[in-house]
Amino acid sequence: MGLQIMTNTMALNAQRHLEETQERMQNVFEKLSSGSRINKASDDAAGLAISDSINAKVRSLGQAVRNAQDGISFVQVFEGGTNEISNMLIRIRELAMQASSDSIGTKERSMVNNEAMQLKAEVERLAQTTEYAGTKIFSGNNIDMEFQVGYHNDPNADRIRFSPGDSNMTASALGIDGVDISQKGGAQDALDSLDAAIDKVNDIRARVGSIQSRLQTAISSQQIFRENLEAARSRIRDADLAIETSNMARELILRKAGVSVLTQANQNPTLALELLHF
Repeated sequence: MGLQIMTNTMALNAQRHLEETQERMQNVFEKLSSGSRINKASDDAAGLAISDSINAKVRSLGQAVRNAQDGISFVQVFEGGTNEISNMLIRIRELAMQASSDSIGTKERSMVNNEAMQLKAEVERLAQTTEYAGTKIFSGNNIDMEFQVGYHNDPNADRIRFSPGDSNMTASALGIDGVDISQKGGAQDALDSLDAAIDKVNDIRARVGSIQSRLQTAISSQQIFRENLEAARSRIRDADLAIETSNMARELILRKAGVSVLTQANQNPTLALELLHF
């Protein structure tokens, strides 16, 4: 091969390889700094599409879990109200049992009745004021709610419906508005009414408990599903730091070698000047 001054083929070749090394090293630094193997479509077009699709599912499932948790919050408010109403009804029945017996006198029975009336008024107040997200839940409103806990739009597979039925807990709806235990006969008659009211509240509490258990199960299953999807996304998109640090070490060596070779190639045209010396 002849000595040339105008075109330094060896320097051009060394420069091209050095630029390729520099580009690869830039990609390695990008992966190491971001922690992601795919930072742009050219890195892995198919992997980018798949990982983005999985990411949409992961984020949607995260919201589904929060929806179920919000549903549990609502159910807990509902359960707390029915629990207190049940406790007050049981206490009123206990007082009615006391007032049904001749073991206490008229004065004592009147005192017992005072407590029963206060408890009955509190049942009414609780029923009229308990609310969640602006909806009163014990005053006669129809409660029919859906919690989106699945990824798709299947009303059976992706939603949990909460419809406790007749949730009216006012004194009249429970049939205790006429309870008066100031007299022995009235106290005895009140027992059946209180039993029916307690049965109604317990029936609703059982339905509330079952829906809460179902929501908790849905949360667990969706969290496991989400965890598996995140693992799949990670295998596709996340950078392997062990591999990338090895690639960085290799590219650093190649860059140093490329710079050294380019320096030597740039010295090649000077050899032609030696032929011009006399």
